[in-house]
Amino acid sequence: MAFSTASFSFIAMIVLLSSTTSLAHPGFGWGGKGGPFGGGSFSLFPEFYQYSCPQADDIVMSVLRKAIARDSRIPASLLRLHFHDCFVQSGGPNWELPLGRRDSKTASLSGSNNNLPPPNSTIQNLVSFFKRQGLNDIDLVALSGAHTIGVARCVAFKQRLYNQNGNNQPDQTLEKNYFLDLKSVCPGSGGDNNISPLDLASPAKFDNTYYKLLIWGKGLLTSDEVLYTGKVGRAIQLVKRFAEDEGLFFEHFAKSMVKMGNISPLTGFNGEVRKSCRHVN
Repeated sequence: MAFSTASFSFIAMIVLLSSTTSLAHPGFGWGGKGGPFGGGSFSLFPEFYQYSCPQADDIVMSVLRKAIARDSRIPASLLRLHFHDCFVQSGGPNWELPLGRRDSKTASLSGSNNNLPPPNSTIQNLVSFFKRQGLNDIDLVALSGAHTIGVARCVAFKQRLYNQNGNNQPDQTLEKNYFLDLKSVCPGSGGDNNISPLDLASPAKFDNTYYKLLIWGKGLLTSDEVLYTGKVGRAIQLVKRFAEDEGLFFEHFAKSMVKMGNISPLTGFNGEVRKSCRHVN
């Protein structure tokens, strides 16, 4: 599956936002306190690599083209990585990207369990999880639109097919034909690692089809579909508006990505600049 130029540009932004520093150590003379002009506290800003590694964008784009050519699932994985990093360690759309995140020296399983909403979340749980991170209903619905690309394992949505409310019955909000298709992919016994696209209509294109599918009862995860069926008026209206206006979705997604990227980032002398992204120094 091929990605459009817009989708590729969006993914390149995610990589720059998520992987701070394996490209170069910026040097605090330019990118240290309070942005490029010094003063104040350490922060993220778009010109972080302007002097230390002005070719950073080109390097990332080159590596990404090769990686995506080998595996079309990489964009969704990178987006999920950024989501997890921002929540725990605390384009399509285009936006000015604040740079300068440093790498953590630790990983937190308990942080993941406590701060990341599970795929069977209710709308109330989702609102609470996001509010805890300083994000509002608009951020919730806009960032959920990242599920316009990527896949999920059967284990993440099997409950919806066979035992949604503990009564051995499927989720009644599932569109009938979609329900039958999912059952063929995800049997009642076994098959937990079988996968299904989060956006069945355009799984390799970053667009607003995700929201149209929610309205049609074809959201894959409970945490997707409840944005429309969870009886929270603000969320329902946003789903409808984003389904009607892709530009509006892109606008709010970009704003929310920057907002999420500023959830307690490691900057200045905190954390480290990893020599290998897979291991602490």
